[in-house]
Amino acid sequence: MDKLWLLNEHLNEIVWGKWMILFLLGTGGWLMVRCRFLPFSHAGLIFRKTIGSLMGRKEKASGITSFQAVSTALAGTLGVGSVIGVATALAIGGPGALVWMWISACFGMMTKYAEVVLAIYFRERQNDGSYLGGPMVTLEYGCHMRILGVVFALFCLIASFGIGNITPVNTITMSLRSYIDLPPFIIGGIIAVLIGFVMLGSAKRIMKFNEIAVPLISFVYVIACVYLILLHVDRLLPALQEVFRDAFTFASAGGGIGGFMITKAIHYGISRGVFSNEAGMGSSPISHAAVKQVDPVEQGFWGIFEVFFDTIVVCTLTALVLLTSNLMGEGMNGIALTVACFEQGFGKIGGILFAFSIIAFAIPSILGWYYYAQECIRYLFHSSWVLVLYQCLFLGLLVIGAAMDLHYVWEIADTLNGLMSIPNLISLVILQGIVVKCTKEYIHKHRE
Repeated sequence: MDKLWLLNEHLNEIVWGKWMILFLLGTGGWLMVRCRFLPFSHAGLIFRKTIGSLMGRKEKASGITSFQAVSTALAGTLGVGSVIGVATALAIGGPGALVWMWISACFGMMTKYAEVVLAIYFRERQNDGSYLGGPMVTLEYGCHMRILGVVFALFCLIASFGIGNITPVNTITMSLRSYIDLPPFIIGGIIAVLIGFVMLGSAKRIMKFNEIAVPLISFVYVIACVYLILLHVDRLLPALQEVFRDAFTFASAGGGIGGFMITKAIHYGISRGVFSNEAGMGSSPISHAAVKQVDPVEQGFWGIFEVFFDTIVVCTLTALVLLTSNLMGEGMNGIALTVACFEQGFGKIGGILFAFSIIAFAIPSILGWYYYAQECIRYLFHSSWVLVLYQCLFLGLLVIGAAMDLHYVWEIADTLNGLMSIPNLISLVILQGIVVKCTKEYIHKHRE
């Protein structure tokens, strides 16, 4: 067993080493240049086609809507990684790590945009009228590399048991047991029943649940963070000055870029920073590909919004809550530090509020990752019994995972997330011309 962990450690150093970080940043940067800095040059258009399109009217799509898809994608990224992990990124790299997370997010917007455009462009219509898409389909039909498509789907499927199952249910259990003295298996069983009720329905039910839960939870969390920042508003300007002053030290770059790029959740149990928005991983385009009657570029705009909201909004607010408190440097980290900040501002009820937020973020995250795995099973197998077997394993692991030691689970899940990104980034490099062509045609049509 020790040899297995040692192998995973070496593999992790490769898939999340400096060359992988350069690969992620370089791909996003090159796409940014080729698409003429789309997130910034057409920010108004992107807003009108995403959040602006929801104001004053409802989407008329008969199937899964764009907003349901982006809610499911955000469900897989918000929560444990985007909220708790920010404390670790700041602890590793200092306050300046936040600037490097912003820089990484700018490149990540284009990476996520390209992933979604290609997922819509190459998706396949199934016999039941639904669509199947994502990096696995893009690799097979766009790059003609079915073997890499299978590899991606397998990595995504296996990763769903770790980062999409054991880690969030364990986080929920730890949060609840601070206030309710229940055995972990009981908590895991309750969560399994809730998840089972939603996931054993159609994909539409999962999307509908996330469409309601994610915006509501995000709104509550954002308002709470804004209140805590205003509570210490006199410390805000000094905190921002410290952020920019510290931004270009070696430690900050290591904490910020490393924290952003290392993992979708938290590397080594929230000790090495946060990968805040999945840009480059290839998982969230799987949900976007299910949207009916949609333009690839317009759906890609939602990918840009995901990165912006997850990192520029949620991660920044979390960081400012921490930096404007007087608790940084007190020896606390991760969930303990963030809970302390909420209790400082709201009293004992603040800890309960934060625990509720983490639980409410984690449940949609579990459902989001289940959906990704379900689509990978549809791609790999043409038999319903495989999905039934997976559902049994997934629900059973929720009960067991509530009481598991996560030390090794985080490490293996982190490695699998990195392995997922390799074939996905290869597809972006090979098919970048299609992304550029679709973007130019859409912008030209819009101007006319």
